[in-house]
Amino acid sequence: MMSKQETLKVLNSLRKNTLMETLAIEYIDVGDDYLIATMPVNKRVHQPDGVLNGGATMALAESVGSPISMLIIDNEKFVVRGIEFSANHLSSIKNGIVTATATFIHKGRTTHLIEIKVTDEADKLISICKLTNIILPKI
Repeated sequence: MMSKQETLKVLNSLRKNTLMETLAIEYIDVGDDYLIATMPVNKRVHQPDGVLNGGATMALAESVGSPISMLIIDNEKFVVRGIEFSANHLSSIKNGIVTATATFIHKGRTTHLIEIKVTDEADKLISICKLTNIILPKI
């Protein structure tokens, strides 16, 4: 089993040449039942009226919601795929850092239900998301 620092290093290495790298998403903490990442809020992730785009928020949430499942399965034999995603955007933010924290609601053999809370630097809830992952055998 890898240490927390080794796990974060591996997760952050997977960002290269992906949407996560484009959005500057960075994994900052991991535990047995949680995964946390941050994303800067600036004009790169704004919608036209200057606030955080909901799609960018959902990309951040997905970026912790799927890997948390990957951390508890045998990646040699199985793959994780998101099959349902919902988001409620409760507040807006113009600048700063948002943090996504993924936790398990359900850890089944073939499905995982994940809750992702996206907060600002003052811990104000920006969005709350739910992701259902299916665990499939590798072909």
